[in-house]
This record gives sequence, C-alpha cells and structure tokens, in this order.
Amino acid sequence: MPPRPAFLRYTFKKTNPKPAGSISRALMLNPGTTMNSTVLPPGTYWGQYQDITKSNTHLSVAERLWVAWYAWVQNDVLATGIMSFVIHELFYFGRSLPWIFIDSLGSFNRYKIQSSKVPSLREQWDCAKFVLLSHFTVELPQIWLFHPMAQFFGLSTSIPFPSPWTMTYQIAIFFVMEDTWHYFCHRALHWGPLYKAIHKVHHQYSAPFGLAAEYASPIEVMILGFGTVSSPILWCAFTGNLHILTMYIWIVLRLFQAVDAHSGYEFPWSLHHFLPFWAGADHHDLHHEKFIGNYSSSFRWWDYLLDTDYTPDALKRRREKKVKAKKTQ
Repeated sequence: MPPRPAFLRYTFKKTNPKPAGSISRALMLNPGTTMNSTVLPPGTYWGQYQDITKSNTHLSVAERLWVAWYAWVQNDVLATGIMSFVIHELFYFGRSLPWIFIDSLGSFNRYKIQSSKVPSLREQWDCAKFVLLSHFTVELPQIWLFHPMAQFFGLSTSIPFPSPWTMTYQIAIFFVMEDTWHYFCHRALHWGPLYKAIHKVHHQYSAPFGLAAEYASPIEVMILGFGTVSSPILWCAFTGNLHILTMYIWIVLRLFQAVDAHSGYEFPWSLHHFLPFWAGADHHDLHHEKFIGNYSSSFRWWDYLLDTDYTPDALKRRREKKVKAKKTQ
C-alpha cells in the first residue's frame, strides 16, 4: 500500500502489532490529532467507534465507521474480505428479492416481456441454491485474494473518502471498460464448443429472472467476473488513483445492472427510455429467448457497431440492406 500522508497519521498501540503497512495499525486521521487514549477499548466495534469519534469530529459518520471496522478487526485482509463478501451477498440477493415478489404476485404481469414464462417459486429456490454454492466455492476465494492484489496495485483503503465527482467519473469509465470486455467474451462463449462446455448453463432459463443473473458455470463466472474486477484494478495500476469505496459502489451498481437486465420486465420508466444507449432488460431478454445477438452487458453500442443487435429495428435494417444489395446486383 502506498505511504499515507503525514497529516493523516495516527498509531494504535496494541500488544500484537500488525505489519507496518497495515491500516489497522496506522490509520490516518487528523493533523496533529492525539486520541484521548492510545489504547482502544477492547472487545467491541462500537467501543472503537466511540473512541475514534471523541477526537475526530471532523470525520463523517461513514468515515468513522470505516476506520473503526479496520481497527476492530485488526487484520486488513480479513476486514476487506468480510466486507467485500457481505456487500456482494447483501446487494445481490437484496436486489433480487423485489423481482421474486413481483413474479409471485403477478400484479406487473402486463410488463413481463415473456408473459407466458413466469418462474415458479421452486425454480427461484433451485436457482438461489445453485448461485449460493457458486458464491461460496468460486467467488469467495477470489474475493479473499482481492485485498493483497489491490494493495499491490496501490488501491487506497484510507480516509478521507474520495469526492462524489471522482467516484462518479471513475465508475462511468468502469462501466464502459466492463461492457467492452463482456461483449467480446460473451460473444466468444456463443461459439459452438465454448457454448456447450461453458455458457449453456446460463441459458437454462430462456426467460430470465433476477436471481438468474449469476446462474452460470464456474468458468463463466471467472471469465465475465474478471471484467468487473479488472477494470478498476487496471485503472488503478495506470493512474494510481482509486479508493476501495469507489470499487464497492461500482460493484453494487454492476450487480444492480445485471439483476435488472435479467428481471424479464420492461417498464415505461425503464432506464433505456431515457438513455437510448443503455441496454436494459428488453435487450438481454431477447438474447435469452433467441440465443443470439445482444451480447453487451450495459450498453447497446457494440452490438450496433458490429451488427449483432437483435431488435425489431435491427432486423428491419438487415432486411432492407439485403433488398438493396439484390437490386444492385
């Protein structure tokens, strides 16, 4: 981890000190600040939080909670690993839950793209079990290795947090980078041998639903998930400017995008009606129904530029092109 500025230096005294680069041993707080007691109350997270709050009122509540977490756990890899996995599970299943209720109640069935294919609770439960198994056996080990990799490339875990503008433009760049990776890898996975060996699992549901966003073979999870993780890491490697909080917000937004794209519902207020280049559920639902085209994750431009979009307008455009070509012969 790159050295932190002196004006944020603060040292906790512990009987078993951590390595010099550990945030849990040398957290950065305030210029010249000295805590009332350099020995923090043992045993409780809130004890850490209250002691940090006493002499660091300039920090936001979120920053105090953040510092207290690392101080309490006293192990950076463990603290980051637990937080990363909990965030992933909480927001993935939390975002899927409303779609489960919508499918079960049937009150929004008029907005269902494939209205005759509503998943049963049994299908949802079987999917959830498969996804949970994948999360614990495939994704958890990768998440656990994330902190050492992030430290190697200079990802910051210190305070203060980056500005909203910094996080916004970086996340926008990550969306573009991931979408590019996803398009070409996803398109490759539809090549015969790769489809049968890897991608066929994800297409078990021809009418997707929210929970099925990460219903995939372990190899596919690693291939497509690499784009989500490597985009910010690559940015950090080249710029040296990225905070792990930005990474977390990016992953949450990417999870929301993936779950919503698999929801199977097209609403008048869906985002692509306001941002025409946004993909959305109607774009990806057609991919599951027809097993062809619409390979992008977030945006429509790669499918449009490389003529792989599968929409009524695209089909009409291709027919007109064929007719024009025949006339010129």
